[in-house]
Amino acid sequence: MDAEFDPEQEALRATVARFLDARAPLSWVRERYDDERGTTDDVWRGLADLGVLGLLVPERHGGSGAGILDAAVVLEELGRAVHPGPYTSSAVGAASLVVLAGSESDHAARLPGIADGSTIATVALLEPGRRAEWRAPRTAARPDGEGWRIEGTKVHVPDLVGADLVLVTATDPDGALGVFAVAPFAPGLRITSEPVVDGTRKRGTLTLAGAPAQRVGAADATDAVAETVDRLGAASVVEGVGTAARALELTTEYAKTRVQFDVPIGTFQAVQHLCADMLRDVELARAASYYACWAADAASPRERHRAVTMALAFAGDALYGVGASAIQVHGGIGYTWEHDIHLFYKRLLTLQEVGGGSVDQLEELAAIVLDDPSPAGTG
Repeated sequence: MDAEFDPEQEALRATVARFLDARAPLSWVRERYDDERGTTDDVWRGLADLGVLGLLVPERHGGSGAGILDAAVVLEELGRAVHPGPYTSSAVGAASLVVLAGSESDHAARLPGIADGSTIATVALLEPGRRAEWRAPRTAARPDGEGWRIEGTKVHVPDLVGADLVLVTATDPDGALGVFAVAPFAPGLRITSEPVVDGTRKRGTLTLAGAPAQRVGAADATDAVAETVDRLGAASVVEGVGTAARALELTTEYAKTRVQFDVPIGTFQAVQHLCADMLRDVELARAASYYACWAADAASPRERHRAVTMALAFAGDALYGVGASAIQVHGGIGYTWEHDIHLFYKRLLTLQEVGGGSVDQLEELAAIVLDDPSPAGTG
């Protein structure tokens, strides 16, 4: 693993940062806070023009053919801007699932739209009462002529309301895990928004009552879904790193200018300790997240899963702690709607929920280690 970014990656980082600063600043984020779609046509087209929506799409289908490590450069900048758009759900989750589970005809039909931004896609993996368990879904698929019909309910579907395409996991009559493409306005399909703590993270519930669908690929998609879940987990952590890093910057700037007892509060040892702990957690989470992204591109499936699980287990609590400390240093002003720091805190709070939270991730990590104690695993 090379821990240094190459010139192309640094140029990509700078370009995305300039774009977000100019076209999607925090004032724009606030305007989108209660908007169910979470983005605008102008900003979404702008991201498409930068080429970042197609980073994980093969070149022959209009993308860059890059890996998660390249997407991580974009994700960290999106995190710094607490960007509310559907980048992760569409450009990472849906793009990955189509590439990994689909046939060449599926690639040709679905990927160009994701890459050029004309299709906003998302993935529906989770079900009521099952936490983060995505295997063997209760949602069922049955053949119907040349297509399929889907019955079931999916919850916590990211960016659902604004999606043009939803990739749903369901169990077929043979007991295999399948991926099925459904249109949001298909008959027998109902979409409802879910209340969220963080308004920059849109979630919805998808109810399917015999909704028509097309299968993506033909074989059991367990391995494809597992890799997609790991990619989404790595993306969540690296985006959280960006959010936490910017929260730390805002906090240290505030500590240098906020005066109490005639001196900046940054001169108080208690505040210095909080900021030092925040820096430690950001840097440790950054190392874990970028290793997870590298593993998603280059390691064995077992090591990929271990690396992502480890990153989520650490970051869920540590980066939330960064947000909580940021609020503490800001004091009363940090609790108000008028100050921006609460946007970062809420984003880091929702990171605790990814993959079932740190407790579930630690249990999963223990299962991985006990199953194969070798760090790199070959499974």
